[in-house]
Amino acid sequence: MQISGRILAGSKWIDGHVTCRDGLIQSIAAAPAPDRFILPGFIDTHVHGGGGADVMDGADAVRAVAAFHLAHGTTTLLPTTITRPWTDVMSALRAVSEVMGTDDPDGPSIPGVHLEGPFVSPHRLGAQPPFALDPSVDRIDEVLASGVVRVVTLAPELPHADDAMRRFAAAGVRVSLGHTIADVETTERALRCVCEAGGTVGLTHLFNAMNPIEGRRPGPVAALFCHDAGYAEMIFDTHHVHPATFRMAHRVLDRRLLFITDAMRATGQGDGPSSLGGQAVMVRDGVARLPDGTLAGSVLTLDQALRNAVAHGTPLAKAAELVSTNAASYLGLTDRGVIAPGKRADLVVLDASLTVVEVWVAGRRVRG
Repeated sequence: MQISGRILAGSKWIDGHVTCRDGLIQSIAAAPAPDRFILPGFIDTHVHGGGGADVMDGADAVRAVAAFHLAHGTTTLLPTTITRPWTDVMSALRAVSEVMGTDDPDGPSIPGVHLEGPFVSPHRLGAQPPFALDPSVDRIDEVLASGVVRVVTLAPELPHADDAMRRFAAAGVRVSLGHTIADVETTERALRCVCEAGGTVGLTHLFNAMNPIEGRRPGPVAALFCHDAGYAEMIFDTHHVHPATFRMAHRVLDRRLLFITDAMRATGQGDGPSSLGGQAVMVRDGVARLPDGTLAGSVLTLDQALRNAVAHGTPLAKAAELVSTNAASYLGLTDRGVIAPGKRADLVVLDASLTVVEVWVAGRRVRG
């Protein structure tokens, strides 16, 4: 199978075609090509819902969320939980495990779950419902026994947090600090703790649900900016983060910054009432809020995040890193995130307006 266009091969553009066989990229050859762009498949490490479905609603809902985001170019995603009663959280992990155990050649790859909640600060919930819990030994045991958690959001100031971070890191789970009131010293200690345990560390939706940078109180963002290895998620819908703030973070973090959607049920449904974690949400002018005005996730898709970055001055090749390459590096998925021989043939084809026209998963055209 051959796919023709302007191919982003590593960091350079090649007009030509990609040849795929047995789910992998076989070769890239220069040739006259149509006026369209071929990018590595998008990777979303933080997505709650979309297309009217929510990850917390069971296996069929997880499949519906995955199918919705696949149409927007997301070929790999981590279904993401929300802070609910513990039994609900564990039920959601079992539902995702069921989906992961079912081969769907027309669906995106699901390498695991992002456990966002309940190990968050009750004082910085954001749009998380009020069911925060401490990361006790028994709860960590139960989470790890599920075998599906790939990323965990955790507030480092919670009781037992240091032990939890070390255990998650040792198990290969990415530890993402977030929904936290931690100061810069607490954050720095947490970053060291995860790295010394051999883990990978990051910040959940950078700038949101954490203390801001201030001259005398620099907070978690400054701690990460001064760190050599930590990654950061960002919701770049231009509502959660101002374009100038995005440009600053991108300049500092470069390939350690990754776009996420934090998408909720209402994504793709237009303005109107919806829900998140059992809470009423209203979407107006493309912005989702709780009744008290708190931002409630987003209605973003990764193709729109890419267009937003380009519209605010990011070259398309660098924007592609933000929606694919950087997340693959963060998750340790060395078989994807770039277009090169031997890699998974997960590809997104965009027209001149950067609209998704084709999506390929493991060399199979599933959209377009």
